[in-house]
Amino acid sequence: MAAEEGSSGGRKVLIAMDGSEHSFYAFDWYMANMHRDGVEVLIAHCPDYSSLLHAPVMSSDPAMISRMIHQEEEEVNSIVSKIKDKLTQHGVKGKLLRLSGEAGHSIVKTAEMEGVSCIVTGTRGQGKVRRTLLGSVSDYILNHAHVPVLICRHKEVAGSSDSQ
Repeated sequence: MAAEEGSSGGRKVLIAMDGSEHSFYAFDWYMANMHRDGVEVLIAHCPDYSSLLHAPVMSSDPAMISRMIHQEEEEVNSIVSKIKDKLTQHGVKGKLLRLSGEAGHSIVKTAEMEGVSCIVTGTRGQGKVRRTLLGSVSDYILNHAHVPVLICRHKEVAGSSDSQ
């Protein structure tokens, strides 16, 4: 079917994945419902090192700080490995982009630089008060992206966070 070759027009989609079950749900939903052959899949992973900044013990012990950084890196590597497994499971040659900085801003900036036609992200389903006070990566992306954004809410947990 030569007429269908390249019918995606070199399209790219960026899927934001933080390693949560919500991001994996969004990835699976996209693959099952929207993905087409020829569309380049970019996975954006922006590690969250905030736990290092909020450590209960402020220490000048270099060994302790090194251990904490090593533990965070192990967690990030585990998430990256799971993302790669997902790509393999779906038979997709995706490009994994490891971003830095504030997640929402980094994802939107990367989407612009890569020329994607859509951004896919999950949502943790935070309650209105929590989302207002803490902010939400998916809200940021939705309000700042220059391309369509698909926000996938995980069915089993929809609304469950509002009561927390």
